Amino acid sequence: MKDIRLDSPLQGELIALQEVNDPVFSGGIMGRGGAVKNPAGRVTAPFDGEITSVFDTKHAIGLLSDDGIELLIHVGLDTVNLKGKYFTAHVQAGDKVKKGDLLLEFDAAGIRHEGYDTTTPVVVANADEFGKITLELQGNKVSSVNESAGENDKSAERMGDNKMESREERVAARIAECVGGMANIRSAEHCATRLRLILHDKSKIDEKAIEAIDGVKGQFFAAAQYQIILGTGFVDKVYDALVHQNTSLAGGSNKEAAYDEMTVAQKISRTFGDVFVPIIPVLVATGLFMGLRGMTLSLGMEFSENFLRMSQILTDTAFAFLPALMCWSTMKKFGGTPVIGIVLGLMLVAPQLPNAYAIAGGEAQPIMMDVLGINVPVVGYQGSVLPALVLGIFAANMQKFCKKFVPDVVDLIVTPFVTLLVSMLLGLLVVGPIMHTVEAAVFGAVRAFLEMPFGIGGFIVGGVHQVIVVSGVHHVFNALEVQLLAATGRDAFNAIITGAIVAQGGAAVAVAVKTKDVKKRALYISSVIPAFLGITEPAIFGINLRFMKPFLYALVGGAFAGGLASFMHLAGTGMGITVLPGTLLYLDNLLPYLMVNLTGFGIAFGLTFMMFTPEE
Repeated sequence: MKDIRLDSPLQGELIALQEVNDPVFSGGIMGRGGAVKNPAGRVTAPFDGEITSVFDTKHAIGLLSDDGIELLIHVGLDTVNLKGKYFTAHVQAGDKVKKGDLLLEFDAAGIRHEGYDTTTPVVVANADEFGKITLELQGNKVSSVNESAGENDKSAERMGDNKMESREERVAARIAECVGGMANIRSAEHCATRLRLILHDKSKIDEKAIEAIDGVKGQFFAAAQYQIILGTGFVDKVYDALVHQNTSLAGGSNKEAAYDEMTVAQKISRTFGDVFVPIIPVLVATGLFMGLRGMTLSLGMEFSENFLRMSQILTDTAFAFLPALMCWSTMKKFGGTPVIGIVLGLMLVAPQLPNAYAIAGGEAQPIMMDVLGINVPVVGYQGSVLPALVLGIFAANMQKFCKKFVPDVVDLIVTPFVTLLVSMLLGLLVVGPIMHTVEAAVFGAVRAFLEMPFGIGGFIVGGVHQVIVVSGVHHVFNALEVQLLAATGRDAFNAIITGAIVAQGGAAVAVAVKTKDVKKRALYISSVIPAFLGITEPAIFGINLRFMKPFLYALVGGAFAGGLASFMHLAGTGMGITVLPGTLLYLDNLLPYLMVNLTGFGIAFGLTFMMFTPEE
């Protein structure tokens, strides 16, 4: 590997990184190099190159030399908290500089008066690409070697080895620095592609610096969380490295902190998501079974009566006992005992009650019961969502209420007895009839909208769906999709939104194709891939929304794809998966599904390719 030598960009006393009073720098997490103690108030370019980032707080600058050295100059320790006070930047990101050009001025005395250490680390962020790194100042120098390169010379003048940490540790440290330090992180967790942070003070975030970090594909706020897109696999490693710096974050949850900062609409949507997400895998599996059976029957294959009966057990059970799943998940979400929720949900579909499907087919009639002079129809609630959801919320709160007054010695008997008795009567005689009526009205209106002539309903939904995803309230659609499947056995909504999702991927592909910068193109492509697996956030926040026009062109593609799906009455046999994985839900209707996806992709790609240039 190539050895490199750099002139110090500041005047002062040159020291080894291991002497810096900050474990992120002294431990080599940010890279290898050195530091300047008691620096004068000027930072100059140590080489010819380009400014890659200037923190909004002006306390740190990133540079890229013409021969590929990525350098970070960080004036002082924890000086991000000064929010730019005492700092004056003379360059901005993208500027070309020559060696010796003035980059930054700062008032060292003022910084020290505020109680901050002015020791300035100067580190090579991509140090793993080089061998021995030497920083020189007025005849003094400090050096470090790359152990992974097999460097034999383990000595360093005035410093020992600066052990290089892994890439994920370096990224985690940079993220912590750019969000105001570890102390500003209230809680942390991650999903498949994003690191999700709840912060004490959002104003400390340096968004430009975050996006300049190698490995970060985008960042945004959603559902009261600061979300940094890192990609599948890598996000897990960065999260582990982050919580290693503060073990109190390990095993934590963002949910409580996030709920505190959400709008009412976001809270409602997130509640729906928390209730429905645990049962979606079962409904996905059921949909796959239905799709496979439909495909084999459409191919003319014949099966015995017993085989078909077994297949019906696979496809019908989840929806026949849907209230039990709903009550279980709702009780769990709202702090009740899940097993009580299961039993309560089973009471809503007890065999002693007239079956909801039989009533709908005219084969049975509701049981009419006189309640305070009012005739109340008592029925089973197979395939219903809202009655079980509302009843689960009531039962969870009923159980909590009982626990406040029931003595511990009899709590195990009395609390479940009272909770089940009161909830069952309320569910069958009050909540069930009312919510079933509301559910039928809402569902009828939604179906009528989706079935508008000429695919108009699908055109509108396909055009706005990803805007709703950006707002963070899209989880509310889970209830709609479950109800569509329970009532019709098909999910038309899934067919509409898959076109909207693939359109975002199509627009992002066009941006990647037109981008000449090889590094940026590779980053964009890595953000595109999840879109074709049904996850659009990396493409939206990492590419399309940053340039805006590709996002708008993708909405157009989604609108036409959704309109086509609605016009052809396309519907999946399940929910929860779209685009490439979603193909499994359309095995009996594959050609129209491919047409919808190609329409969304083609229009979004074509508009973006013809009408957008990356320079915008």
